[in-house]
Amino acid sequence: MSNQVPLTVVSASISKRYTRFRHTKDTLTRYLVRIGGISVIVAVLLIAFYLFYVVLPLFTPARMHSQGDYPVPGGVGVTAYATVDEQNEVGVRVINDGRVVFFRVADGVVTGEQRLAWLSGVSVTSTAAVSPKQFAFGLSNGAALVVDVNFTVHFPEGATGNDRVRHEITTTLSYPLGEAPVVVDEQGKALRSLSLGTEEENVTLAAVTADHRLVGVRFIREESMMGDVHMTREGFALQGAVDADHLLLSTAQKTLYAIGTHGNTLIYDLPPSGNGQVREQIQLTAPGVDVSEAELLLGGISIVVGGSDGSLAQWFPVRGPHNVYRLTHIRDFDPLSTAVRTIVPAQRMKGFLAVDASGQLGLYHATAHRTLLVEKVMSGSPGVVVLSPRGNGALWQAEGASDLHRVQVLNEYPEISWSSLWEKVWYEGRSEPTYLWQSSAETNDFEPKMSLVPLTVGTLKAAFYAMLVAVPLGILGAMYTAYFMAPRMRTLVKPTIEIMGAMPTVILGFLAGLWLAPLMEQNLPGIIMLLFSLPVAVLLAAWGWSRLPKRLRVYVPDGWEAALLIPVVIGTGFAAFELSEPMEVWLFNGDVRYWLTSHGIPFNQRNSLVVGIAMGFAVAPPIFSIAEDAIFAVPRHLTLGSLALGGTPWQTMMRVVLLTASPGIFSAVMIGLGRAVGETMIMLMATGNTPILDFNIFEGFRALSANIAVEMPESEVNSTHYRVLFLTALVLFLFTFLLNTLAEVVRQRLRRRYSSL
Repeated sequence: MSNQVPLTVVSASISKRYTRFRHTKDTLTRYLVRIGGISVIVAVLLIAFYLFYVVLPLFTPARMHSQGDYPVPGGVGVTAYATVDEQNEVGVRVINDGRVVFFRVADGVVTGEQRLAWLSGVSVTSTAAVSPKQFAFGLSNGAALVVDVNFTVHFPEGATGNDRVRHEITTTLSYPLGEAPVVVDEQGKALRSLSLGTEEENVTLAAVTADHRLVGVRFIREESMMGDVHMTREGFALQGAVDADHLLLSTAQKTLYAIGTHGNTLIYDLPPSGNGQVREQIQLTAPGVDVSEAELLLGGISIVVGGSDGSLAQWFPVRGPHNVYRLTHIRDFDPLSTAVRTIVPAQRMKGFLAVDASGQLGLYHATAHRTLLVEKVMSGSPGVVVLSPRGNGALWQAEGASDLHRVQVLNEYPEISWSSLWEKVWYEGRSEPTYLWQSSAETNDFEPKMSLVPLTVGTLKAAFYAMLVAVPLGILGAMYTAYFMAPRMRTLVKPTIEIMGAMPTVILGFLAGLWLAPLMEQNLPGIIMLLFSLPVAVLLAAWGWSRLPKRLRVYVPDGWEAALLIPVVIGTGFAAFELSEPMEVWLFNGDVRYWLTSHGIPFNQRNSLVVGIAMGFAVAPPIFSIAEDAIFAVPRHLTLGSLALGGTPWQTMMRVVLLTASPGIFSAVMIGLGRAVGETMIMLMATGNTPILDFNIFEGFRALSANIAVEMPESEVNSTHYRVLFLTALVLFLFTFLLNTLAEVVRQRLRRRYSSL
């Protein structure tokens, strides 16, 4: 008897093993796909979390932490001036008896003492400062003493790395005009108010005397060929008598503001030589409100005026008609409780600290129009208030108090607010509020301009022009290729366009910037004529083809008619370029660029038209490919049924095929829009990268993605600029996320609506 297993049993066993293997494979594939999908979601969420993590510190409020009190270094005496070094480690206190005390900021321990060289019996009647390191005293005998404080950091010999933490700061005094006070008022009257200005080592002093005269003196530095330096003194007078409690001299030493108690202000133009002339007279406060304090912000352009009612306002010169500057009220800040007694400008930003008579302190930023902090810090009026150069610490002493209070200030990103990012801001030197992006400059006096509006509008502008070119080309081309073109021709056209989509965008950007932009500038009339003549030529060619005898048309197989348009397109383009120069001579006097500019339409070689064409060719291939697949995948029985019921091919396409394929077509458009919004290299190379807010098609722009690519390599890590660039990336991320979410919702609704066809 045979032991062979029946064939049916073997087949059943193999079938079971194959079924188990297929089940295992399907299960594994299902889990792998699920894990892959979840991983993508997790990756997107991690990107979003990281962007929020970097951006969030921009919007954290300012804080102050008390670091203790200690007796005022140097003992009794009225403090005439006080300052600290860059690292907030060493402090300097000048007492009205001429003593200068150096002390450690951390604990108040005195490390040294000097005495200023002014005559006995002479007292300090006024104080002025250009920076924490340079100040001047007005004296009761009509003289003034200008003092520089020098902080020198010494490291241990051969110190590297962490050893550089151990260092020593040496503090010395120097006198730009000599150790002896210089005469400001020839009549020897006390200087009630004093202002100091320095530029290129030239020094200007202006003062109000006890008898209400405005006097001034310049010291001009002259260097001989042998290297000898000599300071030439030149006195000047200022017309008009004013009871000015505050004199403010601009950094450039060209403008002097004499501010009276009741807000009446004289503005003087100071020429390089000779006497100053009154340029303008203005009222800085409302009726019944006195000026209790006034200071210039960083850069010496803006004035912050504190009122007797606690009000705080910013003013700066604005250019008006006939190129005349007028001091203009720009913005008001949240008021303090009582009269403002002290305003301390920040040294690295357009911000300031203000303290009122009740001891309430406010911390503000001018450009961002932001109140950073308001807090009660002392009882009574302030005596001494010092803000460290980096703005990370402060010292203050209440009037009549014997202790100095020390605090740490946490205020890293004061320049950023909703208004500075998304609203019009009135910047110094501008005639009106505007949207502006300018993140850096060569001087520390620079006012950062970080409006995201020009960048966002530039991104949307590029996407609009790109989609204006890509959507008609992509969708109409997909309709013809999938439904009307011969299969053989389709196998040639579709791969060719998909290969175009694989072309690196850096190549397209290079061609657009260095070849297309000059070509369009030289043949602008022809390009514009081509945009209108090409569709007309195609329609005329199609109409002419339909009117040819049938015996001629049969020589071209069905679906190959599009090949006949190739010479039409080439011929129309050639004719447009040949007619470009005659059209330019005939209509635009031979120079279309000059004609546009003279009619108020600026022209930039790398403009939105160039970007629209280049981006259109970059975005059209994916739109074409996805839309063509969606149209080609429409079930054959739907088109056959429509044709059998008497519909024409065009009616079938418009009323059946497009509706059925609409979810896929909509997805193609959204994917194309997402690529247009996020495109970088074409934006970088073909737009001119000018962050301006202009809807002119002949002007350039800067997009969010290009701005990140340009400025991220030069931004300091964790700086305001660095985090704002991450904020632009977050804006791009949220835009594309919302766009894709909306696209998916619309696609699903279209799919449910037309799935029954």
